Amino acid sequence: MRRWHAELAWLARSTSGGGVARDVLIEAVGSRFTAVLPGTPVTGAPPGTVRLAGLTLPGLANAHSHAFHRALRGAVAAPAGPSDGDTFWSWRDRMYAVADRLDPASYFTLARAVYAEMALAGVTCVGEFHYLHHAPGGARYTDKNEPGRLLVEAAAAAGLRITLLDACYLASGFAPGGEPLPLAGAQLRFGDGSAAAWAERLAEFDCDSHGMLAPHARLGAAIHSVRAVGPDQIPEIIAWSHGHGAPVHAHLSEQPMENAECLAAFGGTPAQVLYEAGALGPRSTMVHATHLTERDVELLGGSLSTICMCPLTEADLADGVGPAPSLAAAGSPLSLGSDGQSVIDLIEEARWLELSQRLVSRRRGHFGAADLAAALTVSGHACLGWPDAGEIVPGAYADLVTMSLDSPRLAGALDGDPLAALFAAGTAADVRHVVASGADVVRDGQHLLVDDVPRALTAAIDAVLG
Repeated sequence: MRRWHAELAWLARSTSGGGVARDVLIEAVGSRFTAVLPGTPVTGAPPGTVRLAGLTLPGLANAHSHAFHRALRGAVAAPAGPSDGDTFWSWRDRMYAVADRLDPASYFTLARAVYAEMALAGVTCVGEFHYLHHAPGGARYTDKNEPGRLLVEAAAAAGLRITLLDACYLASGFAPGGEPLPLAGAQLRFGDGSAAAWAERLAEFDCDSHGMLAPHARLGAAIHSVRAVGPDQIPEIIAWSHGHGAPVHAHLSEQPMENAECLAAFGGTPAQVLYEAGALGPRSTMVHATHLTERDVELLGGSLSTICMCPLTEADLADGVGPAPSLAAAGSPLSLGSDGQSVIDLIEEARWLELSQRLVSRRRGHFGAADLAAALTVSGHACLGWPDAGEIVPGAYADLVTMSLDSPRLAGALDGDPLAALFAAGTAADVRHVVASGADVVRDGQHLLVDDVPRALTAAIDAVLG
């Protein structure tokens, strides 16, 4: 048994009492919480109890990650002055160049360091949207799932749980009328030829009927986008997902061009195409959902599909601001992800979920602090296939992240609403302790499994960029 005494702890809305509680004694056996006792004075805690000073939350879920994009941070920033030529599409070309330079060894080393950076930011579970399946030129590895297996190993080495969202990626786009355009260049590494071939490759993973690869890892499905997977191929992916009780994720309406090309190819918006193909539902997560019609919002909310917003990447790539309040009101749970790793700070992602809406609406107060906390915890874990995580309750995974409240950013938070203060001004730099599945991963701001995370990141990025 392990015990922690939290000075303050956020107990999710579904917990009796809810809100931020003081003096919370938390007990766990193995990877699960067994008791949560608010109002227990620290003097009454049993010997050996670890004291957590500050505000403790459930571990954070990073619902959308492309680990290898971390190598692009800063190296492909927009020009210092005005430019008409730097767009999402020019950024994508640079991303493809990095993708084509990765080999299994460098991919593992980079992913391990990136996941360690996530742990330092309070993340205990990551959804890795994985499409770098094959060798340069599309040649198959002897183990057709070698890159995916290495990502699972990298997460374990950094102390995280992972949902490997294995992406089907079949076309470089579609001509008007729906004719698929062939993959080329770096994209050849992504493709399996058909959804049936994609499913055959997944069958070579050693997962059980529920998609579990290991105690810390599960397998999920991903439709890269309607730019890459036609509606005739989608049912095969959904069938695999249903057969394994697994989540299915997809990029959705990130760019206006995506919508225009989808309308020309298939006669509907991406949301409509996915809905008609049976891809929306409670186990589905749509990433970005930036450029939507009112009907799109109705389809997404009515199907209870989760929406994963990535505000910092969406801002970095000049994508736009999605209608998050309307989606939440329509019935879609919200989650958050670091996507292209322009910054790995889930607290900052949550803050900009609110602030971006203020900029476009010129009105404050779209999401409360508890809404933001739920997006980072219970909703994020649920959309990755871990519904028994994201809350500090008996039976849940024993995941904790403790934020210091004595930094200049959060000084005075103890005298007010500490959760609101965290989302107003806190950052990943305020994370002091992280526990994942009952095991210490970060203590006093230091990662316990990866020595010198900045040095590990530098070495991994240098190996990729040369």
